[in-house]
Amino acid sequence: MSTDGAPQLPDVNPDGGYVSLDPATSQAHSNQSNGGYTLHDVKDSAISSAQAAMESVQNHPITQNAINGPVAQNARAEAQKTSSEFRDLAGARKTPDQPAATGQPLTHYHSMFYRLLSWKNPRATAISFACSVLLIFAGRYMNIVRYVFKALYLVLGTTALAEIAGKAALGNGLASQMRPRKYVMIRKESLERFTDDLEQLINFFVIEFQRIVFAENIYVTVAAFFATFISYWLIKIIPLWGLALIGTIMVYSGPLIYMQNKEAIDAQLRNTNHMLNQQANQFKDLAAQHSARAQETMRTYANEYSNKAQEMIGQAKNKAAGATSKAKGQAAATTEMAQEKASAATSQAQETDQTAEPTSRVQEGDFPSAPSDELPIHGSAAGYPVTAEAQIPEPAI
Repeated sequence: MSTDGAPQLPDVNPDGGYVSLDPATSQAHSNQSNGGYTLHDVKDSAISSAQAAMESVQNHPITQNAINGPVAQNARAEAQKTSSEFRDLAGARKTPDQPAATGQPLTHYHSMFYRLLSWKNPRATAISFACSVLLIFAGRYMNIVRYVFKALYLVLGTTALAEIAGKAALGNGLASQMRPRKYVMIRKESLERFTDDLEQLINFFVIEFQRIVFAENIYVTVAAFFATFISYWLIKIIPLWGLALIGTIMVYSGPLIYMQNKEAIDAQLRNTNHMLNQQANQFKDLAAQHSARAQETMRTYANEYSNKAQEMIGQAKNKAAGATSKAKGQAAATTEMAQEKASAATSQAQETDQTAEPTSRVQEGDFPSAPSDELPIHGSAAGYPVTAEAQIPEPAI
């Protein structure tokens, strides 16, 4: 048996170095080492063999029966209905016409989640519920981060091994042959749409939290209160993944139970609302009665205190008037006594004057008569000359 035409394993490099990266050199070396067969010929033959095998499998009666049978037809119909429901759910992402209580517009996720949780698209809702439950169990029983690293090292190791084996066996690496002409890039429009959707999703949770806190819908606020209160006690005995599972089941099953028993639940809600209104009216009536009684009591007390205050004021005025009159009487008596004393003193003085008048009165005869002649201005009087120096002396100080 001749071995001239058998393919020989090429050296790593004809020159004894690393593998040459020149495509022309690699192609020529591959043609020489494979006896004229190129890698493209091997690839084409493998592809044609695979296509022939697939055609034979597809044309087999069992395969045709499985593809065109009733089971396959039902599966295709369900798949079409499911895809239609998902398209309808995606089309429901529209901003609702009814804004929030503050007048702000809601996000398009409000419409989508309402349609999802209302089971108007049951297949899509059931699939999303199953996926949520599976994610919870996967996070509980699977170390997802570890499996991510495992998948990465398997992919990288496979591509490196395929590239090295291809270069060693065929002269061209297999990974480099499967390399696309252009690497995948995320366009700016896609990133903008993603960021817009992320913004809408975050605002959905922010707005809903505020609507619940400020009691825009009292029933939702009460339900959230009971849910958080029960979760506060359950978290002590149930792990976080169990609490998440219970919450997911309640979120998906609550609207379904309401939709299935809508009439009965609405009737109970109306009765409860009616009872609450009656109780509120009774409380209002009782409050009005007690308020009226309290007002009457306060009015009675106010009148009593006002009368007492008026009596006290009158008594004080009477006391003040009596004191004033008494003072006036005392002043009048004192004045009368002073007047009497003054009149008595005056009369006594008059009597004293009358008694002393005969002995002490001066008579005109006690004084000499005045001369009738005038004194001379010049000359002398009684032998004394009158000179200019002889004048009336000044009184001594």
